Amino acid sequence: MRNRTFLFMPGNNPGMLASAQCLGADVVIFDLEDAVARQEKDAARNLVSHALKELRPQGVGITVRINGLDTPFWQADMEAVVEARTNFVMVPKIERAEEVLQIAQAIEAARRKFGVSEEVQALVIVETPLGLENVYAIASASPVLRGILLGAEDFTAAMGAQRTAEGAEIAYARSRLLTACKAAGVLAIDTPFPFVSDLAGLEKDAALAVQLGFDGKAVISPHHVHRVNHAFVPAQEKINWARRVMAAAKLAEAEGKGAVSLDGMMIDLPIIKRAERILLLADV
Repeated sequence: MRNRTFLFMPGNNPGMLASAQCLGADVVIFDLEDAVARQEKDAARNLVSHALKELRPQGVGITVRINGLDTPFWQADMEAVVEARTNFVMVPKIERAEEVLQIAQAIEAARRKFGVSEEVQALVIVETPLGLENVYAIASASPVLRGILLGAEDFTAAMGAQRTAEGAEIAYARSRLLTACKAAGVLAIDTPFPFVSDLAGLEKDAALAVQLGFDGKAVISPHHVHRVNHAFVPAQEKINWARRVMAAAKLAEAEGKGAVSLDGMMIDLPIIKRAERILLLADV
């Protein structure tokens, strides 16, 4: 499953749920939290559960963002979406490793209760200063955790920072979360670009996410999906270079050489890993 784009969709909008597989995102996130008013929580949960069972989108990863662990809704959300066989459960406002363990236990309990044999993994959102301080402990807490999304809107609000298209106010948060995810071996998912009409700004922001090393990026508009997908596809000259690096490394290994050069550059392990990432992003 590719994971360049994670598209948020309101869980109480039947039209958008039905069109999920046509929008080009690698993963769709049916949202039961911020996009749904308190009085509509139960109806939205039932709608998403029905959509997953009866109208399940094909060719995309399925995630449901449930309500937070500090709400009265999350346990019913968890059982409903696990029973409906979501691929991922996304949980917001995670601040401690213990909360990840609580999520993992709830997923496994729901799988047993409903006889779900398919794997269900967790994605969590880190969006507070405390969560960022604990991000490595969160990232390494459980094998059920697949990745972490940076929630920049809540984070900057908590910091008293102004959210900008340039993103200087979240530079540290991005680096801290990204480093923790890489150290723990889980997906690092960049925050959505919130200025929906600023497509040029979106493209710069997505290019920065790729440059930094994020594995994917969340988006809040279907109009953003294609541009973010495109940002994660390397240019053809980079793909050609990566192929040459891997061919040179393979030849050196066959000949028993410890090192080899290409175009005057020594091909060592970091260069090989960079080439592997380019080919992974290119899906070749």
